[in-house]
Amino acid sequence: MTAVSFPITFDEEANKLLVEDPLALLFGMLLDQQVPMTWAFKSPIVIKERLGDRWSPAGIAAMDPEEVVETFCEKPAVHRYPAAMARRAHGIAVEIVERYDGDTASIWTTAKSGAELYRRVSSLPGFAEEKSQIFVALLAKRFGVKPRGWKAAAGAFSDGQPRSAADVDSEPKLREVQAWKKAMKAARSSKSEFSM
Repeated sequence: MTAVSFPITFDEEANKLLVEDPLALLFGMLLDQQVPMTWAFKSPIVIKERLGDRWSPAGIAAMDPEEVVETFCEKPAVHRYPAAMARRAHGIAVEIVERYDGDTASIWTTAKSGAELYRRVSSLPGFAEEKSQIFVALLAKRFGVKPRGWKAAAGAFSDGQPRSAADVDSEPKLREVQAWKKAMKAARSSKSEFSM
């Protein structure tokens, strides 16, 4: 079996945590919006260090949501919008405890189809359509989680174009994804200028 590789940050320990800890991976994906991918996916190790022995779905779910907000907002903040993300992270932890018996990975290891996996992921706080599709693709491409119909569930993110976190299997690939995102952003802004 090939070793799982997800070198999405420039920090070996942070990358290792994402591969070994399903909660870290899920929180990294949660935070992957409106900030660079490398920052989003490096934040789980910072949150884990700050929480200490409360780092687990049960530990976080048991906290007052405002205490989670303080943890995320502590300098340096773990996101551009740390308070909003903290409340979503707390909501995710509660859902993992209530629906998955505190076992984060069972969200995907027990899903019988891509459609079911997508439904489960998209029901989590902060996981809208595109983020859910990217996470389904990430689980398949980086972690070998490929329930029947995963490609349909992942949409465009299932293809070979390096366009999201799901495609990062090396540092050069990370650079490619960053370049693609930058090009898309530039295309969007020039399009909006043109339509003014």
